[in-house]
Amino acid sequence: MAKTETIPDRDALKRVGNTVRKRLEADPRAYKVPTDKLELYGIGGFLTGAECERLVTMIDLVAQPSELFKVDYSTGFRTSYSGNLNPHDPFIMGISRRIDDLLGMKPETGEAIQGQRYLPGQEFKPHNDWFYTTEEYWKLERKRGGQRSWTAMAFLNPVKQGGATHFTHAGLSIDPKPGALLVWNNADETGKPNEDAMHAGTPVLDGVKYIITKWYRTRKWG
Repeated sequence: MAKTETIPDRDALKRVGNTVRKRLEADPRAYKVPTDKLELYGIGGFLTGAECERLVTMIDLVAQPSELFKVDYSTGFRTSYSGNLNPHDPFIMGISRRIDDLLGMKPETGEAIQGQRYLPGQEFKPHNDWFYTTEEYWKLERKRGGQRSWTAMAFLNPVKQGGATHFTHAGLSIDPKPGALLVWNNADETGKPNEDAMHAGTPVLDGVKYIITKWYRTRKWG
């Protein structure tokens, strides 16, 4: 008899997935992107122009070379600049809470909103947001809130050329549109981390790209 595969946080990922899915499907603002590879939704005009401009300014104040588990900036895998935005700032708290409410997620399960800036030539090569539980870093992340369930990412400015978000396995490429929010499930409907949620920030060819990202865990973060 075959041994059943043990996947950390699988039941929680399945439960959270069901909850968020029902919420988004009942929201007329949410457009489900047609693909059978992952659950991906878009919400146009989630942020106003003024909010986007303010977030861009805030990102410039905190941006530093982006970090990644076990991968040094010098490798070129992730060459953007990024930084966490102050979660106690009333403006950031308001944005964060709106994303929580959209997904129906408990605020304590959300990580701090991260701002990211891509200059010409900068990129984030194909990756998954969920944690590989066979890696050493999982021992810490399991205690810090567990697996990542959903990702919410908003575009803040137009980019002259390049800078698309490319879901590589799904064959989808989404160009930056100011104020638009993308949300996707990092697991499949069974609660298994989804390899097909693989995505990349393609190189900016002309201009600068700004985005914010918020990741959610299966338990209280931090």
